Amino acid sequence: MELYRKEVVDMENQKDMTYQEVMDYIEELKVYGSVPGLDNIKNLCSKLGNPQQALSFVHIAGTNGKGSVLAFLSQVLKEAGYRTGRYISPTLFDYRERIQVNNRPISKKELCAQMTRLKEICQELIEEEKPHPTAFEIETAMAFQYFKEQKCQIVVLETGLGGLLDATNIVTNTLAAVFTSISMDHMGVLGGTLQEIAENKAGIMKPGATAVALKKDMEVNTVLQKKAYLLGIPFITADPDHASGIKRSLTKQIFSYKEYKNLTISLVGAYQIENALLAAQTISVLKEKGFQIPDQAVYKGFEHTLWQGRFQVLAKRPYFIADGAHNRDGAKRLAETIRLYFTNRKIIYIIGMLRDKEQDEILKAACPFASQILTVPTKGERGLSAYDLACKAKEYHEHVTASDSVEEAVEMAYLLADKDTVIIAFGSLSYLGVLIQMVEKINTEKSRNDIGRDSHGKQRES
Repeated sequence: MELYRKEVVDMENQKDMTYQEVMDYIEELKVYGSVPGLDNIKNLCSKLGNPQQALSFVHIAGTNGKGSVLAFLSQVLKEAGYRTGRYISPTLFDYRERIQVNNRPISKKELCAQMTRLKEICQELIEEEKPHPTAFEIETAMAFQYFKEQKCQIVVLETGLGGLLDATNIVTNTLAAVFTSISMDHMGVLGGTLQEIAENKAGIMKPGATAVALKKDMEVNTVLQKKAYLLGIPFITADPDHASGIKRSLTKQIFSYKEYKNLTISLVGAYQIENALLAAQTISVLKEKGFQIPDQAVYKGFEHTLWQGRFQVLAKRPYFIADGAHNRDGAKRLAETIRLYFTNRKIIYIIGMLRDKEQDEILKAACPFASQILTVPTKGERGLSAYDLACKAKEYHEHVTASDSVEEAVEMAYLLADKDTVIIAFGSLSYLGVLIQMVEKINTEKSRNDIGRDSHGKQRES
């Protein structure tokens, strides 16, 4: 009896970690790196009672476009009245963005409670002589538990890396396995050929699901279609050639596809229409599986979808744009979008990259459009100094300057620009969040100053 009372007191006295303690713990978890495989996540989820088994998923894999397709789908499902979980990585501004329900990030209080519990479970696993899970595995298990507790009716789930051995691939109740553009990236982990990479990503297909992909790359689709055939599941494609009535501007794009006439999206960039088509095709699949998604929810959801850091216009006169192009396919898509919107304009680049990315391929595709290139450092074990990146960029462009910080690069870009210049920041998402907040702050201060001046440019009297 005394022992029971002691256990009750211990439980009552136990406190959750503070938010800062959680952030410190996540930083400590980086020592465990990235470990492909499902054993660790199975151990974690088993301790939690396998919350993922109580959920239904749209699982998204691909090299580029996963976040945009996820954003379209989760917004439409929310508009249709479904309680929708969304799991993304990496994030731009706040760690809590990666776990959301109906576009609302997990609260700090809930994050602290969940992470405290998971830290205890990790300790139990160590005592059982099992491997310590990685940060991504812990975050993934936490997301499943939170979505279950929040009674999500559907979860839109983005893979972290690859598909087959990604921690998210523990899920079995997959309604749709969705494949965005697949190209060469993370070859050291996923395989040295496009076919090997596609085979890895095809691993998210499950019995009972429907596979959905873009009708674009025949080599990739042959791999995906073969996997779908072996599982006995439907394989459906969204065909970009069937998009019609396309109208583009730097604030929105309009197009028609199948039964949807004059769909409007607020995401710009040549590639976003393809992502929207893939989302529309997936919505049709969900309808066939019994989801009630009225056309109005599709139109409203597409128009209201926001996804920061993807050819996002931050300012005008001069234009300042942030784009997450961080691999060879992303750089080619960025080049395509520049040709679409900014032919014969003076362009200044701000570039920051991670050390393990294909710098040569990215710079080769993007550099021909620039008048001036400013490089910035990226942080962490995979970070690359501005100087090292500048040395590499000079192989492809003669006007390259290394900046000590993102702030210095932004200031320098504005000094070099006139009102018709286009400033484009791209590369690693790891620095874009800081840059976006910096440019928005400059715009706010500029607007405040402009309001304080009369029509002749003189300061108004207070």
